[in-house]
Amino acid sequence: MVFDDPVNLMGFVTLVFRRVFGYSEEKATQHMLEVHHLGESIVWTGPREKAEFYVQQLLTYQLLAALRKASGE
Repeated sequence: MVFDDPVNLMGFVTLVFRRVFGYSEEKATQHMLEVHHLGESIVWTGPREKAEFYVQQLLTYQLLAALRKASGE
């Protein structure tokens, strides 16, 4: 999960999503707009170890990110 914050610009958030996840410009922009308009976005789902790695990378870029257990688990 990535949460909205008052500090990072939308272009920067899109760039981070492209660098960290290898997303296309379109997919990265879609997630950035979810963060901006809805306050959060589930940017990736998968195994816990890989998710923890991604959260650490996002935090390195100063994004508000956290791990959330998928519903139904």
